[in-house]
Amino acid sequence: MPETPVANIGVVGLAVMGSNLARNLASREGNTVAVYNRSYGRTQTLIEEHPEAGFIASETIDEFVASLAKPRTAIIMVQAGAGTDAVISQLAERFEPGDIIVDGGNANFHDTIRREKDVSETGVHFVGAGISGGEEGALKGPSIMPGGSKQSYETLGPILASIAAVAEGEPCVTHIGTDGAGHFVKMVHNGIEYADMQLIAEAYDLLRTIGGYEPAAMAEVFAEWNQGDLESYLIEITAEVLKQVDAETGEPFIDIVLDEAGSKGTGVWTVQNALDLGTPVGGIAEAVFARAVSSHPEQRSAVQAVVTSRPTPAERYEGFEDDVRAALYASKVVAYSQGFDEIIAGAAKYGWEIDKGAVAKIWRAGCIIRARFLNRIVDAYANNPGITTLLEDPYFAKAVADGEAAWRRIVSTAALSGVPIPGFGAALSYYDSLASKRLPAALVQGQRDFFGAHTYKRVDKPGVFHTLWSDDRSEIETEPSTH
Repeated sequence: MPETPVANIGVVGLAVMGSNLARNLASREGNTVAVYNRSYGRTQTLIEEHPEAGFIASETIDEFVASLAKPRTAIIMVQAGAGTDAVISQLAERFEPGDIIVDGGNANFHDTIRREKDVSETGVHFVGAGISGGEEGALKGPSIMPGGSKQSYETLGPILASIAAVAEGEPCVTHIGTDGAGHFVKMVHNGIEYADMQLIAEAYDLLRTIGGYEPAAMAEVFAEWNQGDLESYLIEITAEVLKQVDAETGEPFIDIVLDEAGSKGTGVWTVQNALDLGTPVGGIAEAVFARAVSSHPEQRSAVQAVVTSRPTPAERYEGFEDDVRAALYASKVVAYSQGFDEIIAGAAKYGWEIDKGAVAKIWRAGCIIRARFLNRIVDAYANNPGITTLLEDPYFAKAVADGEAAWRRIVSTAALSGVPIPGFGAALSYYDSLASKRLPAALVQGQRDFFGAHTYKRVDKPGVFHTLWSDDRSEIETEPSTH
């Protein structure tokens, strides 16, 4: 190891994501990368396999810290939880005021807020950075969502920009906001990802069960859709998955995969936090629940054993494929709209100044939900930064209106055919809830007041009221219920 510090950036944790990120950093002009892993064998493997990277390897955490030029900057890429806390503690003990610790894992943003508060008391900057794009993105250019202080971003920003994906000439990285803002936005990104994947899966099921398409034919359909408004990474890889043939059996790959989908928690966090924020994200929630249903084969087989008949799938009608495409696009718009609603609500609760258009920009490349229509979201917030929902933006309002009839045909056809479409159905119900002049919530308020004196408001005059249901049923003006 050199006698004087020479690395401008370090990476701790050299599993696949950490190794790929280190290689990405090292490949960019101006970066010299220090690497450290608790098990030195993994460090040795990395430097032996990639001598061109010029890594500065350390066997101990002390050597690693000594190899970093000031202000020291280190990115942690270890498993979220206790392992992350341990590394943060080791670095914080050795770093000095002005140095920067970056957590690049999928941390819970509540943990990031706590860690930033604790670390900042030492004068060291702590940055929670969401990094999206998987293994390939980490190596070739991810979308990066850093939080932390503006001061830390002055040092960190150029480094992250050097490795980020590029969309229309712009690096896919921006300072999201203070403390946990970066990991919060990454969490919502993953929630939208859940919804997007579920909607695509439902489109696949509709094309196959009602449309009668074989996997190879569906691959062509999705490849064609990827040339239009639906162009996205997830549509692109769907076509690739559907045209894959299993080498062992000769069957379509999709037919030999067990239909039980797992998750790693970020989708669940998105829904849990939306509930805390009072923000409806039904499309995302149904995607999370759909995976949960798929992962309970014992319940599925039990119900199948007692079901004596199932609806006969409807026959494919002329224009069915176009209807599925339109319903998919409309439902996708709702999912993204709900995700941005949660970002707005989170920013308000936690005091973050989040530029929604900038978030949409950095999702245009590198990340899993990269898609053509993100440019439309950028435009929507540029035209009206205070927009209450993306569904009121002229472009999206027209897109949904143009596809509405097809959307309703698909949802009704699926219901009559016994094809589960929790994502499409939830998205349409959400849209109808916003579009309806009056909702049945009035009855719910009446029920709540009857059994719990929870009070209600009237449409014809201001104030808060309660009906004396167990007495003479007269109405009194009162204070709002705190329950």
